[in-house]
This record gives sequence, C-alpha cells and structure tokens, in this order.
Amino acid sequence: MLELAILGFLYDAPLHGYELRKRITALTGHVRPVAESTLYPTIKRLEKSGLLVRTTEPGAVAAPRHVLSLTNEGGNALRRQLAEPAQRDITDENRWFTVLAFLRHLDDATAQAAVLRRRLAFLEEPASFFYEGDRPLRAEELEDPFRRGVLTIARATSRAELTWLRDTLASLGG
Repeated sequence: MLELAILGFLYDAPLHGYELRKRITALTGHVRPVAESTLYPTIKRLEKSGLLVRTTEPGAVAAPRHVLSLTNEGGNALRRQLAEPAQRDITDENRWFTVLAFLRHLDDATAQAAVLRRRLAFLEEPASFFYEGDRPLRAEELEDPFRRGVLTIARATSRAELTWLRDTLASLGG
C-alpha cells in the first residue's frame, strides 16, 4: 500500500520526501506508521523502475530539496493498481481506504464501479469476528459486552459503507 500511496499523492502534485511522508502518515500512519527506513527505499525502487523522477530545487533556508514527480509510466502503474487491486486490498479495511483515497485517479467510471462492486460483494458476505463452530455469532448472542461492542460497531460501520457503496454505484451508473 505504500507504493500505491506514493504514486497516488504524486499523481496529485510533485512533493518532496518530507511532505510525502506527512501525507502518507495522515492517511495510514495511525494504523501503519511510515518509517523513513521504509519510505525512502521504496521511493528509490520506484525511481529505478522509471515511475518517479527526482529534481533538485534550492531550499528556502536550508540545503536543496529533492522534489519527486510522477512519470507517465508512474501514472499508468497507479491506474493499473487501482483498476485491479489485490483481493486483500478489497477485504482489509486499511488497505481498502488507501485504494479508495485514490480511486478518483481511475478516470473510467465503469472501472471505478467494478472495484466498488468487489468491495460490496465482500461486505455482503455473512461474517463475524466470533464463531460458534462454523456459525458466525451476532452481537445479540454475545454475553461479553466488549465483544458485543466490537460487533455492534463493525455492523454500524458496514451498514454505513454499504449505503455509501450502493449510492455511489448508482451515481456511477454501475
């Protein structure tokens, strides 16, 4: 997801590494902190692949800044990742939010709708965090108030997302 976030933010505008890290942290840092030891090697790998270019600009008061920009191939790579996200990018909520944050960069409404339909199908599957044998338990069946809370909150979140997905799919004609 780090690669997707880098490509997505640079699709919006060229950024220097510090600003890019702040934006990625704002999007995903509460769940997955972005360490410099992870970010900068990923940036270098994307540069070597021809997806990013680095230019140097004079610093306002300090050393020169390296500004990262997306290449045409980088934009194409971003759109490919958005059009065909891995299944775990659909099912993992945090990965899903990263896909969703940049899905607007996929200019084709039909392709956007296809991604949203995959998430919708996942959310419509019966599921629980807690089971009795193979049977998923509902919040009402749990005596533990904390586990009941987990399921109650998850159900409310899922209902809100299902409503949003259906409304957005209708607006996309999908």
